[in-house]
Amino acid sequence: MDVFVPFAAHRPKTRLSGTFTIEERRAFADAMLGDVLTAVQAAGGSPTVLADRPIDLTTRVGAEVATDVAVRVDDRDLSPAVNAALADAVSNTPDDAVAVVMSDLGIATPDSLRRLFAADGDVVIAPGRGGGTNALVVRDPAFRVDYHGVSLRDHRRIAADVGATVTELDSHRLASDVDERGDLTEVLLHGSGAARRWLVDAGFEPSSAAEARAGVRRRTDD
Repeated sequence: MDVFVPFAAHRPKTRLSGTFTIEERRAFADAMLGDVLTAVQAAGGSPTVLADRPIDLTTRVGAEVATDVAVRVDDRDLSPAVNAALADAVSNTPDDAVAVVMSDLGIATPDSLRRLFAADGDVVIAPGRGGGTNALVVRDPAFRVDYHGVSLRDHRRIAADVGATVTELDSHRLASDVDERGDLTEVLLHGSGAARRWLVDAGFEPSSAAEARAGVRRRTDD
């Protein structure tokens, strides 16, 4: 299955600017991208990075991970870039499913992606927390994405408008994207790849504060 992995190479993870320097944000985003590409390949997908600027993928994620991964450059906003990629994929292989998997799914695993790829439905959605859409499988050539706002609700509506059936996949690992400082806790507790190793090497660890949910602290904060 062809899998598009959108990646903001120019200004990655802006909502983590209070936690990381710009260099750290780039390094951490690269680590998550590498983990997602590795999981996609292990799940049987053929990934293409959909980047907003030209990138050297070998430098970003390493030669071993970059092998057999294509890069498509499109500097438009997320929705038109993904829709153009979907349209091209459908025109080239109209009978095949196409997937979109976000590059910041820091705890995604091959098993969670295999479940996504194998699920029945014209459109399969892995919802993110808060109403986002973290991953999709599209089998209906008329379906197009709209990531602005509450995209889960919008994708349900768009599928209904084109007469496509929808399956929603309940997956903690695919629901956990990393946008804010608190999201790092999931990577530290459940991750096992380069992103978790990067956080540990950078001095991050789950906090043991008295709140009901664990947070994250950096040893240099003390």
